[in-house]
Amino acid sequence: MTAEPPLFYLIAGEPSGDMLGAGLMAGLSEKLGGKVRFAGIGGEAMRAQGLDSLFPMSDLTVMGLTEVLPRLPHILQRADQTLAHIQSVGPLAVITIDSWGFCGRIQKAVQKRHPAIKRIHYVAPMVWAWKKGRAKTLARVLDMLMTLLPFEPQWFEKEGLKTVCVGHPVVESAAGKGNGAAFRLRHGIDAQAPILVVLPGSRHSEASRLLPIFEQAVMRLSEHIPSLNAVIPTVEGISGFIHKAVENWPIPVTVTLGLQDKYDGFAAGQAALAASGTVSLELAMAGLPMVIGYRVSPITAFIATKFLGLRVEYASLLNILSAKSVVPEFLQGNCKAALLANALEALFSEGPERTAQIDGLANVVDLLGGAAVKPSIKAAEAIMRETGTGEL
Repeated sequence: MTAEPPLFYLIAGEPSGDMLGAGLMAGLSEKLGGKVRFAGIGGEAMRAQGLDSLFPMSDLTVMGLTEVLPRLPHILQRADQTLAHIQSVGPLAVITIDSWGFCGRIQKAVQKRHPAIKRIHYVAPMVWAWKKGRAKTLARVLDMLMTLLPFEPQWFEKEGLKTVCVGHPVVESAAGKGNGAAFRLRHGIDAQAPILVVLPGSRHSEASRLLPIFEQAVMRLSEHIPSLNAVIPTVEGISGFIHKAVENWPIPVTVTLGLQDKYDGFAAGQAALAASGTVSLELAMAGLPMVIGYRVSPITAFIATKFLGLRVEYASLLNILSAKSVVPEFLQGNCKAALLANALEALFSEGPERTAQIDGLANVVDLLGGAAVKPSIKAAEAIMRETGTGEL
């Protein structure tokens, strides 16, 4: 009787995690010669790798205390559903990706109910920025943690948790290989028209809060940049909301789905207005100057700073990695249309602001590195060692 291929249970709660999960699935399939099975929760990228998601990933794509609380009963129901599914399929390992709020609940329950199942988490919580005690929590629950940034393992290893830095997957993306001319031709945008890439976030809670501010900034900018076009790459979970929100914008707006259009749009653009997140690293790979705008609810911000000990000078990973302000950030009360528009206008001319930022983005890309072994393969190999599957 032939043994079935190993089954890995993956859980991603947002688009950036979905991309990580898809890369990991591809890496495991490559290393195991296709003799592997997957179950769990993911988005369009993981589905493209063959995952039959237990339920829509968008059910978990929410952040901020005031956003989570109204949906908490539904999220808890989804957690119970996930745990029942894990019990029914009996995976070799549960691999959770980012989104520790939901994923931590799952891993703690798996530890209690199914201790023989390996518990692995991919993407370290930012304990160096806030909730330092979470490192101890992860160490008590997990068998292994995989981090994206080289300075992160020390925070968890000192708590006794096996931690492996596999590198940031943005270095193996095609973010810097877009075709701007093809994008303009495909979407009927004049070859000389200036383009602003607008990225209000991949969660509905983010986009609904930021898009009205971004819209005002774009309108102000259009008064100074003739024939301005806006390009908004988005994801399937919020594409309907984005289309409806921009239908009355007085300048041409192109809303896109999919990585190819996203990266081609980067190549076509002159600058970007973006929410803080992984997308800033993709923009850096594309060498596209940007302005970061971000705002959470006042209650969430108050709790984060007063009770959870948020202690970072910058929000963007670009600035955190550089330990200086490479890209301008406008956060909370400073996330205002006038400030955003003024900062963006400087990036549409070949002046010192644009030149300095392009140089700074190139330095960040160098910091991320481009190792011979792709991060997704490193992650797959780490999981194989931990679970004793395949030959390395």
